[in-house]
Amino acid sequence: MLFWMGHGGWSWFAMSVSMILFWVLLILGAVLLFSALGRLREHPRPHAPWHAPPAPGPEQILGERFARGEIDEEEYRRRLAVLRSSGPSGPGPQP
Repeated sequence: MLFWMGHGGWSWFAMSVSMILFWVLLILGAVLLFSALGRLREHPRPHAPWHAPPAPGPEQILGERFARGEIDEEEYRRRLAVLRSSGPSGPGPQP
């Protein structure tokens, strides 16, 4: 009971408020840290090496089908001629 001597009742109030403030600041810091880490996972840097490779083009897909034996040489050459005669497709400027 020596802690009561000379301090009065305000010391307990100050200790209680400071303990609550400590935990609030600790929890707030943890929340801010986790939210910052979450933003980094959602928006990776553009030069990260683990980005997905670009999608294969139509000629490459046709070549893969021919290599797997899904189509024969005649069909491969016919479809390749059609692809090359129709020119590039898709959005973007046409030369």
